[in-house]
Amino acid sequence: MSPKTLAIILAGGKGSRLDPLTIDRAKPAVPFAGGYRIIDFPLSNCINSGLFQVLVLTQYKSLSLDTHLEMAWKGLFQRELGAYLDIISPQQRIVDEWYRGTADAVYQNTYSIEHAQADDVLILAGDHVYAMDYREMLQFHREHQADVTIGTHRVPVAEAAHQFGIVQVDSSQRVLGFQEKPAEPTPLPDDAGHTLASMGIYVFKTKFLLDILTENAASLECGHDFGHHILPSVLPKSHIVAFPFRSVDGSSDPYWKDVGTLDAYFDASQDLLSENAPTYFRDESWPIRTYKPNLPPPVILSDSTQRITSFLNDSIICSGSKLLGAQVSRSILGYNTRIAPGSRLDGVIVLGDVSIECDAHVQRAIIDKHAHISRGDRIGFDPEADRARGFTVSPGGVTVVPRGFR
Repeated sequence: MSPKTLAIILAGGKGSRLDPLTIDRAKPAVPFAGGYRIIDFPLSNCINSGLFQVLVLTQYKSLSLDTHLEMAWKGLFQRELGAYLDIISPQQRIVDEWYRGTADAVYQNTYSIEHAQADDVLILAGDHVYAMDYREMLQFHREHQADVTIGTHRVPVAEAAHQFGIVQVDSSQRVLGFQEKPAEPTPLPDDAGHTLASMGIYVFKTKFLLDILTENAASLECGHDFGHHILPSVLPKSHIVAFPFRSVDGSSDPYWKDVGTLDAYFDASQDLLSENAPTYFRDESWPIRTYKPNLPPPVILSDSTQRITSFLNDSIICSGSKLLGAQVSRSILGYNTRIAPGSRLDGVIVLGDVSIECDAHVQRAIIDKHAHISRGDRIGFDPEADRARGFTVSPGGVTVVPRGFR
């Protein structure tokens, strides 16, 4: 009989680095690429990899996430056929507390893990954008007879500083050490310009996982996070290997982005708007699933009264949207975006249900849902003026217009 795998998606973090997009929603529920939510990517990877026993662990501001999962995903899992997607908020079965970290979130769901009777547990983050066949990682894990396998990705040393957990390995991919978001990441032995970053993807032997989580929970001296505490503590007495991330299309430079900050989220969105966009986004053999509302197709019209022609370039426009005599470049327009004559958008991510009145000009910005941009408004040109209006401006200079702005 083939080994059985339980997938657990961690979707309960506060996502404070994505504020204000996470003021009213969980980070995995943030819209992405117009018609998707961030959590659609790991869930699509699970289904495309043939994994149909999935737990999604939620906690903070989970209402919109729960609703999305019910509408988009629940119907794809038939429990009578042994498939299920269980959405689990903190049950406090074991301790009378909220989740205290990624490892504690899994530990508090020991009951569900034992009930699954799986040989291995695949642990995933709910806030990364990528395409990955998890079966390859599971096969690698079993071939190496590992206690733990860590998904890793080559990244430039300069990009990794202060951003990622770094893994040191030998020539057989056995893990020798960890650095947690170091200022000076250790480069690869064969490539001084790159380092090996942890993707926050782990495969554990189930018994090994439950044993170390029980031990960790009993300790009063350490924290309860996989990357910070669990893996460094078990490294000396365990067989841990690093799986090199491979793209489903065989690309030599597979695409993976942690979109946990405003700048990373904006950059990952912009990555989609070019001729060389990541292939995962347009690969029909590896579909990204989501809920799609029943809306009319987008409309792009010229304004005959003012003789203004609409212009749309290098952009994504979703259903229910209408451009009337507007100019849009390198932008993503979510569902029901309405743009009036004379307005211009350049490098703008609109999350949907937004109206932009005449002659407004917005650049390098994110506009959250249900916002209303007034006639002649200018956003994204003067960071201090934007901050004075109550907008957030990221370190990279991206202005964020909050949900419901009027």
